Amino acid sequence: MTFNPIKTEEQKTFFRQLFVLVGPICLQNLLSAAVSSADVVMLNFVGQTAIAAVNLASYVQFILFIFYIGLSSGLVILCAQYWGKKDTHSIETIFGFALKISLAVAFIFSAASIFIPEYVMRIFTDDLNMISVGAEYLKIVGWSYLILAFSQTFQAVLKSIEKVKIVTICTVTALSLNIVLNAVFIFGLFGCPKMGVKGVALATTIARIIEVVISVAAVIHVKEIKLRLECLFRKNKILFKDFLHISLPALGNEAVWGTGFTMYSVIMGHLGEDIVAANAVVQVLRNLASVACFGLAYGGAILIGKQLGSNQLDLAKRNAARLIKVTVLAGIFGGILMIIGEPLLYRFADLKSSAQEYLKWFCVINAFSLLGAAINTVFICGVFRAGGDAKFGFIMDTIAMWVVSVPLGFLSAFVFKFPPMVVYAIMFLDEYEKMIFVYLHYRSGKWVKNITRDFE
Repeated sequence: MTFNPIKTEEQKTFFRQLFVLVGPICLQNLLSAAVSSADVVMLNFVGQTAIAAVNLASYVQFILFIFYIGLSSGLVILCAQYWGKKDTHSIETIFGFALKISLAVAFIFSAASIFIPEYVMRIFTDDLNMISVGAEYLKIVGWSYLILAFSQTFQAVLKSIEKVKIVTICTVTALSLNIVLNAVFIFGLFGCPKMGVKGVALATTIARIIEVVISVAAVIHVKEIKLRLECLFRKNKILFKDFLHISLPALGNEAVWGTGFTMYSVIMGHLGEDIVAANAVVQVLRNLASVACFGLAYGGAILIGKQLGSNQLDLAKRNAARLIKVTVLAGIFGGILMIIGEPLLYRFADLKSSAQEYLKWFCVINAFSLLGAAINTVFICGVFRAGGDAKFGFIMDTIAMWVVSVPLGFLSAFVFKFPPMVVYAIMFLDEYEKMIFVYLHYRSGKWVKNITRDFE
């Protein structure tokens, strides 16, 4: 093998730039996982029903976040390419499009959670105790969904222009406050009444308010772009069409995956409280173990998108290969962490013996699933979307989730009446159903595109 100093320096530059972007994103993901962990630990003192109910109710926010991730993907990738082209006016215009759509969707989620929470909970379970407790949570936390529309859109634009540190400060402050307020309201510290599940919802809502205030203040002080109220009223049919062309498939991709994943919770919700509670605890560990995997995929997409937007197509292809390798390694490490971390879960979750038995095997199943998720995410959400190719992932996840895994989950649970452990394992095979097709699409090189336009 011949030593090539140019490629070696290129590789060093890529990883240096990558970790400057990915480090803050991973910290945000880690803090977000820490909040979920804190919720489970503190709700453990309220009871297993509280853990299970809040876990099911939180899928409403999960679906909303899926929407934001999909919309933000189109926003970030298109803005990242225009950032590479140094066209900030187009970035501001795209921001206006995204904020209007975000507010419209957030209003629907917020209204449903506040005014008909019991009906929302019945989607996930028929257990009356979990419905009652979950409804209490949704009535309060529903107000935070409107606030998320602002903070998520502002932060997506800041990420696209590589202001990731600012976004990290906003997120870390809000999530740290969330953990502290959880303790205050759940345990009744500093003279506050003990609020239990309602306390978790109130803590989340207050933290979201602080987050959006910090986000707006940060945006005001960014010199490169001006995200003003005027951006909401800008019109550009060509740019809007491009935004929808990228965002809708990305949104559809996240939606079919997210709603499919939510259907897993619906199936588990009808299999009993034990399996829901065990899954809630395991997902805490999975979120922690997957921090680096998803941080690399989404951070790498920004960097590769910028290179494609500046017409450095060959460089983007080489760096995509490097991104894939490091993400796969992160997935292997995350899977190992899931398995060796399993004994620690029993220390902070007081589950029934039957739920503990589920917990043991759920860790193994999720470790296997996490590696597949890391591989598919870096291809679909990182490399392909960097070139504006979100349609392929949308098609793949639609087939894997809705043609195969979700129907198999329902059949195995309610028709064939398989044991819950078998049902759970079947549902988590979706990542491996599409992997070979994803890899072949990567090898085709169809994703290598500069999608920017000249408006001058």
